[in-house]
Amino acid sequence: MQSKHSVADVLNLEVGHLQDIAHTSWNARGLHAIRKCRTKALGGHLDWCMDCKKLHLQFNSCRNRHCPTCQGHKQHQWIIARTAELLPVPYFHVVFTLPDHLDLVALRYPRVLYKILFDTVWETLSAFGNNPEHLGAKLGMVAVLHTWGQNLQLHPHLHCIVPKGGVSKAGFWKRGKGKDDFLFSVIAMSDKYRGRFVAKLRKALPKLPQSLYDGLFKKEWVVYAKPPFGRPEHVIEYLGRYTHKIAIGNHRILNIDKEKREVTFSLKDYRKGGQRTTMTLTSKEFIRRFQLHILPKGFTRIRHYGFLSSSWKKERLPLLQLQLADKNLIHTESFVIQERSLHRICPSCKKGTLITLLAFDSRGPPKGYQQTIKRKLLKFSM
Repeated sequence: MQSKHSVADVLNLEVGHLQDIAHTSWNARGLHAIRKCRTKALGGHLDWCMDCKKLHLQFNSCRNRHCPTCQGHKQHQWIIARTAELLPVPYFHVVFTLPDHLDLVALRYPRVLYKILFDTVWETLSAFGNNPEHLGAKLGMVAVLHTWGQNLQLHPHLHCIVPKGGVSKAGFWKRGKGKDDFLFSVIAMSDKYRGRFVAKLRKALPKLPQSLYDGLFKKEWVVYAKPPFGRPEHVIEYLGRYTHKIAIGNHRILNIDKEKREVTFSLKDYRKGGQRTTMTLTSKEFIRRFQLHILPKGFTRIRHYGFLSSSWKKERLPLLQLQLADKNLIHTESFVIQERSLHRICPSCKKGTLITLLAFDSRGPPKGYQQTIKRKLLKFSM
């Protein structure tokens, strides 16, 4: 169901001030792209359904990875690719957070800080995984960066999917020794995670004040592990929710008051056990918070490590899947992900495939486009 309000509606309220609200020109560029998404400003195309024979005029999407309306298609394709890489073993969901002392650093040096976060998390997990006392094997991980909290304030944290076990030096699967909560002690990991992160931060940004580091060591660094997923289907469901998620979806925007220039949206208050509540912000403050989560140009927010990295996937991962299937370590049910691209399904009959007859830019269809359409329709009907 289409949302009544959207992030683009809020951006259009302050269209003349976006350059001033955004912290960088790159952020401003992203805001303008989202504002124009699926409007005549980006041009469009005329599609025809092969099944119900209806014509559909559709405007182009901005394809910005921070846009609430552009993530469904990318998410679907990504999930299909990840389905082929699943192993028949339990998977854990682990979250590594950063203390709010680092928020100003994240604003000034986002590329540096977020890279350190990815590197530190993987090094921390690898240190425990490679240690024979804990596992003695190579781990695998899929990590997804989120930078927001429910109130849209800055809250950088890493969501990680980690299989329960690893690959030994001999190339065989080694099942994790840990209990159902996680492979290793989250308390022990928290200390190592903090130490490694601070060491990397000192090296990368040596001019940061000592008072910052003093505060970091006084703060508790949170590593949170959820119980393992029941089946591979649940891993896919999780990935679908988190991989292409953005700071706020259109469905959470409950009301936009154009006269007062205020935005009301829903959120979960985790201090009250995840209770649903609402928050109202001025349109400028809403946009200011939203643009905090536009990542630096070219920064990769989904990364794969260990035996789930790209260097392993082509040759060694299929062999590992066969090895685990032979051992029948855990029962899995077969499941199918629909491979047909969702954005090419007819919105009227919900089953036909759309074919593009004509594409046009922001100036609209060219003169005589009706004849072009007739010729193409005649060709398809022959």
